Amino acid sequence: MNTTPTEHATTFERASDREVVVTRTFDAPARLVFAAWTQPARMKQWWVPKSVGLTLDGCEMDVRIGGSYRLVFTLGEREPMAFFGTYREVIPDARLVWTNEEADDGGAVTSVTFEEDGARTRLTMRELHPSKEAADQWLAQGMEACTRETYAQLDALLVTMRASAD
Repeated sequence: MNTTPTEHATTFERASDREVVVTRTFDAPARLVFAAWTQPARMKQWWVPKSVGLTLDGCEMDVRIGGSYRLVFTLGEREPMAFFGTYREVIPDARLVWTNEEADDGGAVTSVTFEEDGARTRLTMRELHPSKEAADQWLAQGMEACTRETYAQLDALLVTMRASAD
């Protein structure tokens, strides 16, 4: 068994003025990738890019339709930042849709699909923002680099998850 992550490209596409689509293939079955996105202990291991100095101190997830999530981040001595929202759609091992309610403008709606192909999973994340300006700001905050880094961290976590699942 391969115990090192395989490097796959993370692609970004501007699907419209308001929507950004991110795709990546992971060398793991959909059930493991989905678990990494829906189990707080696992999410805490990969969700925050280590290079920016943030820590994910709180991770509450009630992953069901109508359930909520709350992620609390800290950066050094700064005040904690909370990101929160509600799950709109949950199809185990296949699809998640949630709101991002911390923004004054209503926030983005995020959807993630998990398409299994053999021992791999193609993940597609769609960020639908309330306006072009909000989508522009999301990208301007360095989200491409952060997402690439967190997906590489997810790759490393999936190696350990695959090893313990065998």
